[in-house]
Amino acid sequence: MFENKINRTELENLGEFGLIEHLKTAIPLKNKGSEKGIGDDAAVINNDGKRTVVSTDMLVEGVHFDLTFHPLKHLGYKAVVVNLSDIYAMNAIPQQILVSMALSNRFSLEAIDELYEGMALACEKYNVDLVGGDTTSSTSGLILSITAIGQAEENEIVYRSGAKENDLLCVTGDLGAAYMGLQILEREKRIFLENPKIQPDLGGNDYILERQLKPEARKETIEKLKELKVIPTSMIDISDGLSSEILHLCKASNLGCDLYEDKIPIDPQTYERAQEFNMDATVCALSGGEDYELLFTIRQEDYETLRPAMDIAIIGHMRDQASGANLIDRSGGSIALRAQGWDALMKR
Repeated sequence: MFENKINRTELENLGEFGLIEHLKTAIPLKNKGSEKGIGDDAAVINNDGKRTVVSTDMLVEGVHFDLTFHPLKHLGYKAVVVNLSDIYAMNAIPQQILVSMALSNRFSLEAIDELYEGMALACEKYNVDLVGGDTTSSTSGLILSITAIGQAEENEIVYRSGAKENDLLCVTGDLGAAYMGLQILEREKRIFLENPKIQPDLGGNDYILERQLKPEARKETIEKLKELKVIPTSMIDISDGLSSEILHLCKASNLGCDLYEDKIPIDPQTYERAQEFNMDATVCALSGGEDYELLFTIRQEDYETLRPAMDIAIIGHMRDQASGANLIDRSGGSIALRAQGWDALMKR
């Protein structure tokens, strides 16, 4: 017998972000027009002065969504929105999407029409064209891959790496609601599987359920920033939890930060359901993910311009790298931030 001496590194040892870092160093950019490759919310391509911004995301049945409780129309809408969010996170305007999907024979034409109806609604709301894609078969359920394409002027592009010490850390909307919506849906699924005669009880949870099943991208925030002529110094969208995204900004900008627990915006319904599940609402906001809010930094002098015009929360400020990234709790204590959000390559 031949002995296999090839070393094997398990992907779970790297994690999703470790794999991204590994690939980034292994795939250099060769073309002059390729300005930004792997490592941000979207790639940036120089097209004779204009900047084309491109991002892609994959949604896999059983990993990213459960069709037991996720209607196909909502799924189509969500699949588009989560990709557009990456384009907005670069301070760019999305214009086109391409949709590729793999599906098993359990899906009918009517089911695919329902999926695309949701996509069409999202395209209409965000003024985006669906311009192509690919279709193939699958032996493991439904897989969706959407590529979003946007544009921006060269001086408008915002990366994760531009934050400066003493910049203010800002976030749109509220956090943790999508995660609590998922807890409600999974609880009701378990109850139904144990006793199919019991119908799901989803009453009183409209807001957090919509945040999970039909999120929105922050188009209006980017439009308002452009109107006010304020360009964030760094930005990212919150897909994997607030703590993970803050650490991405800190790492890319070679900085630390102080995040204040009492400044994190959390909806009352999120608080109530967190208590019902014996969870800490702050932990849900830090680690839950799928909020698709924008996390960004601004210069302190821009705050007075934004404050009367935008619904944003100032949740902290950037510090020198040696200070580390810290959560300042309600008692004034300092806790090192850890990335405990979603990691697609971890075993479940």
